[in-house]
Amino acid sequence: MEHQQERCRRVVLVPLPFQGHITPMLQLGTILHSKGFHITIAHTQFNFPNTLKYPHFDFIALSDGVGEQTISAHNFIAVISAFNTNCKDHLRESLARMMEKEDQHNKTACIIYDEYMYFAEEVAKQLRISSIILSTSSAAKMLSYLAIPRLQNEGHIPLQDSKMLELVPGLEPLRFKDLTISYFRKLDDLLQLIANALDPRSSSSIIWNTMDCLEHSTLAKIQQEHQLPLFPLGPLHKMVPAISSSLLKEDQRCIPWLDKQSHSSVIYISLGSAASMDNKDLVEMAWGLANSEQPFLWVIRTDSRALPEAFQEAVGDRGCIVRWAPQKEVLAHTAVGGFWSHCGWNSTIESISEGVPLICQPYYGDQRVNARYLTQVWGVGLEWENDMNRGDIEGAIRRLMVGKEGELIRQRAKDLKDTIKSSMNQGGSSYNSLNELVDLILSF
Repeated sequence: MEHQQERCRRVVLVPLPFQGHITPMLQLGTILHSKGFHITIAHTQFNFPNTLKYPHFDFIALSDGVGEQTISAHNFIAVISAFNTNCKDHLRESLARMMEKEDQHNKTACIIYDEYMYFAEEVAKQLRISSIILSTSSAAKMLSYLAIPRLQNEGHIPLQDSKMLELVPGLEPLRFKDLTISYFRKLDDLLQLIANALDPRSSSSIIWNTMDCLEHSTLAKIQQEHQLPLFPLGPLHKMVPAISSSLLKEDQRCIPWLDKQSHSSVIYISLGSAASMDNKDLVEMAWGLANSEQPFLWVIRTDSRALPEAFQEAVGDRGCIVRWAPQKEVLAHTAVGGFWSHCGWNSTIESISEGVPLICQPYYGDQRVNARYLTQVWGVGLEWENDMNRGDIEGAIRRLMVGKEGELIRQRAKDLKDTIKSSMNQGGSSYNSLNELVDLILSF
């Protein structure tokens, strides 16, 4: 009984308020709640989640000073800086009031914060409670960040256009063009953000939505650098009930359509919540899909009425177009046999966990790192680096879905799915990591 009372501890979660970061943090909160912890989500007013979906959580709305401004790659760093400046006092005051009301059986154990919401570590230190980092991207991306001081000392940074296709020394198979820093104009601001995000300060450990079986050697190198306990718990979405944390409305009508399709026949196309195609690329993708003769489920966030009428007539019921899809449900569906993706980390994890191979079309952030590992290390994807041309699109889809090369990729994807599933079973690496994390939080 005493042990169960010990578990009535509160854990405060501080997510970065963007889709790819909110999702794993809320999944982690649900997992920890199932282990007996009370969960409080301290979230910015920007992108504040629908609390009705999470009746088992408490919420604190943090004043962020960001307002309704448009967030883009051009002001992304400034917005994150604003969160870290503007939210700190509000979080400290809110938690201090909350902690004053606690009794001995319901104490706040720790703050778990997104690596980019590093102000939360300072708040935890001021309130004399422990803190843990959640890294919502791949371990490979963090390893590429950790290499930046060395690359600067060796004269590789600032990056030179002539070297973009060369392999990065010590980070093979990454090329210089795959590094996140190749996409930002204000390099000094980005390097400062990375330095802040990488500094664990007084935090006790790092949680990852990845698997030891997937990134063992990469995690070992990070362990050497940080000298902190690492908890690869992934895939988080497979450990929680199917509650959607999507900021966009999901169109469930695609599921009955998938139910009518043959096993592993459908190519699913979704380039994430941020990237979008212009009209020319949209038309080329449309005709590439039509000419491939494969059934397809296509997420188009812009106006699908821009598609040619002849395309609609050509594909008929072979295609399903939605503004946004329930992606985890789609990828788990037996009809889906391939995923044309931007390779955000959540999409990557969701796809490989279901044994679905990919066509990788990354845009920015960690997407190029993920795409490179999917194609060159794990061997479960085809790399797309062409202009959008209907002939090439048709060829890539047929290679993945029905071709000889695709057959090997599809088999590797199935094998990786089985390995990931084993890591979640009793005695597996993710299963053990979760139990070790629970024990650590209870020890605070």
